[in-house]
Amino acid sequence: MDVEEQLEGNIDKGSGMEAEGDMAEDLISTLEEEEIEEDDGRAWYVIHCYSGNEDKVRHNIMQRIESMGMEDWVFDVVVPTEDEVNIKDGERQTVERKVFPGYILVNMILTEESWYMVRNTPGVTGFVGMGNEPTPLQPEEVARILKRMESESPRVNVTFRQGERVRIVDGPFEDFYGKVADIDMDRTTVRVMVNFFGRETPVELDFLQVEEA
Repeated sequence: MDVEEQLEGNIDKGSGMEAEGDMAEDLISTLEEEEIEEDDGRAWYVIHCYSGNEDKVRHNIMQRIESMGMEDWVFDVVVPTEDEVNIKDGERQTVERKVFPGYILVNMILTEESWYMVRNTPGVTGFVGMGNEPTPLQPEEVARILKRMESESPRVNVTFRQGERVRIVDGPFEDFYGKVADIDMDRTTVRVMVNFFGRETPVELDFLQVEEA
């Protein structure tokens, strides 16, 4: 199991301020620098903090990098985010969400001094790794995270699930009730089985056209 899968697993189990708008560009820049200086020992590591404090902890680390003169050892600190669309009361609300709540990525050359600086930053509870040894992210893991941050299609969060009963709130079948047969997250559509003249009829609708019954 890679580090990204571990993070996803921990979030699913319930683990667990202002984010930088150009974080994805910063990450690209750092990755390009790594291609040139790949032998200098730098790598991406994951640190843990309390969920909800990611941006504050990132700010603390950046301040300590400057005050302690660690710019040649710690290069970037990223809180991975992605846009998420919430469907509520028939409206789309786009919000920024943390990809891995409670986790921060740090690009650094790992030494006793750099480890101490990051580990003892207020709000940091530890590095992700085996025992006391931090585990660096693999390049493909960083690439996957970067892809999520760069995605132009925001993640859509819907409250209904397959098999649940919903009410149609817009269109020719308004005020009909039906059961969710399928949800297409890519197209943001849902197929609902509606009882029409005694027969179950599939109707394809936009997420905005249905709500929980």
